[in-house]
Amino acid sequence: MEVNGKQSPEKYAVVTGANKGIGLETVRQLASQGVTVVLTARDEKRGIDATSSLHKMGLTSVVFHQLDVLDPISIESLANFIRDRFGRLDILVNNAGASGVVVDEARLRALNIDPETWLSGKAINMIQEVIKTTYEKAEECLNTNYFGVRRVTEALLPLLQLSTSGARIVNVSSLRSELRRIRSEELRNELNDIETLNEEKLEAILKRFLHDLKEHRLEAGGWSLMLPTYSISKATLNAYTRVLAKRYPNMLINCVHPGYVNTDLNWHTGPMTVEEGARGPVKCALLPNGGPTGYYYDQTEVAGF
Repeated sequence: MEVNGKQSPEKYAVVTGANKGIGLETVRQLASQGVTVVLTARDEKRGIDATSSLHKMGLTSVVFHQLDVLDPISIESLANFIRDRFGRLDILVNNAGASGVVVDEARLRALNIDPETWLSGKAINMIQEVIKTTYEKAEECLNTNYFGVRRVTEALLPLLQLSTSGARIVNVSSLRSELRRIRSEELRNELNDIETLNEEKLEAILKRFLHDLKEHRLEAGGWSLMLPTYSISKATLNAYTRVLAKRYPNMLINCVHPGYVNTDLNWHTGPMTVEEGARGPVKCALLPNGGPTGYYYDQTEVAGF
């Protein structure tokens, strides 16, 4: 890599959930800028195929390693691989995600909901019959989007701390994470109290959410009603980002809403391309030293939590 005409040290990155969509495009854009990227995916064949497709583009600095963010042994295997192969890590992009719902995709497409209606949250009444929140899917979503990120980050932090350039952690978030979308003022204040926030408090919030979901009390509890599990998983992810940024001031740690992108995760309802969607995560991954930390980006611009 060159910076201002000078050769800078090689950078090593990991992108989770990277065999397709925004994750794959993030890998492509980082590799195009000279970063050595470990493309990870839960499904080994899909991950190898995705890596092969990038090699055919000439991006031979991309390597594949299997990763299931729900599996501690898989995470440990990745950490050992990076330690043995590179000796450190400079960039971690936590992109793997789950929606937290069961969807009748054919009926959803037939509704032909326009992007503005989705983004405003007004689609909630239209999707009641085709998108269902189940307790099992909710657990999977929280375990992936929040606890999965925590597991991977905690396992890789020792390697990130060895970065010669100051590590970057990028947590891929969502518009649904924004605090103004949470109906309970008390909950909004709790998630915004950066002085006292920690992992224990975030776990307690998620435990409360699951309890209210089981008891059919989401509305009474003041939770978001539009994709409730996904929303709280990303709101707590943002809060965790701020906790980490405060704890590790030598790193640049941010979360980013990539935009309403056409991906499998939103059943291809988004109007944006993956190329556009990856710009925010890539910008945060390559922030210059002294750049922002503990912030929420709406695509490529800093926005309010």
